Amino acid sequence: MIGRGILTGAGLTALGGGFVMRRAVAREADFEAAFPPEGDILYVDDIPVHVVIRGTGPDLVMLHGASGNSREFTFDLIARLQDRYRCIAFDRPGLGYTGRADPAYDAAYSDRAETPAEQAGLLARAYGQIAKGDAPLVLGHSFGGTVALAWALDHPTRALVLLAAAAMRWPGGLGPLYAVNASAPGGALAIPVLTATVPEAKLRQISERIFLPNPMPAGYFEHIGAQLTLRRRSLRANARQVNGLKPHIIVMEDRYPGLSMPIEWLHGDADTIVPAHIHAHPFKALVPHTNLSILSGVGHMPHHAEPDAVLAAIDRAHAA
Repeated sequence: MIGRGILTGAGLTALGGGFVMRRAVAREADFEAAFPPEGDILYVDDIPVHVVIRGTGPDLVMLHGASGNSREFTFDLIARLQDRYRCIAFDRPGLGYTGRADPAYDAAYSDRAETPAEQAGLLARAYGQIAKGDAPLVLGHSFGGTVALAWALDHPTRALVLLAAAAMRWPGGLGPLYAVNASAPGGALAIPVLTATVPEAKLRQISERIFLPNPMPAGYFEHIGAQLTLRRRSLRANARQVNGLKPHIIVMEDRYPGLSMPIEWLHGDADTIVPAHIHAHPFKALVPHTNLSILSGVGHMPHHAEPDAVLAAIDRAHAA
């Protein structure tokens, strides 16, 4: 979505590579100064994992979606929950301030990325360093819902709360922009151009579109740090993870019927990014005990559009 004309990135880099790289490095430093880590850095086999921990009560692990970071939850949701849950919001691998699950994935000339299982494994090991008591509730939004499902398939999970989760195969692909960004040449040549040139006004427009048909909350863009995903390593990680997701989901589908923990799923009927009829309804057919709540007039961000419904779902999952 960011960067029409990305296919010319290689040529632009060749013509002004030194300037592009200097500009990219400078902007990355500015982004990180404006949006520093809000939590602690844990180390799992020397890989940094950023985690924000707030509140008291049973553990609630929170996993953000594509192009995001843990600020997705510190904007508003954690404040609504921290009186009765110990909220544990992770940055997923390659995003925010968490490193890549495998250093080889970080290379510019690569198209490799973490599978949902690898992401869940890294974060579950990090969680093991701070765990208290029983297995956690695990909440995931969008791509974070995919990782939450992978966590539940392979690691102890008390209950799942899925918000507009990507869980099932979808028809077609994701378009040429993701394919170019995810490719080895695109990662080396086009990505630095995006880091150096995409204006913050464009990032705001993209954020607003993600909320449609609902409005973006006041102050959200100023808090979320979308600029962090404009860093080169994060752009590469995000593009590769999203572009390569479908084959992993197809494998996961066969294992879903074995999920026995309580599952709460909330999905907006106006979500055009991860449509409910492709993901939520087919998943419930595979896992009938899923408590599926379809929210009328809600798009891809149910935790902002209908926070009370999300709080109630978390409480139901905890009580089940």
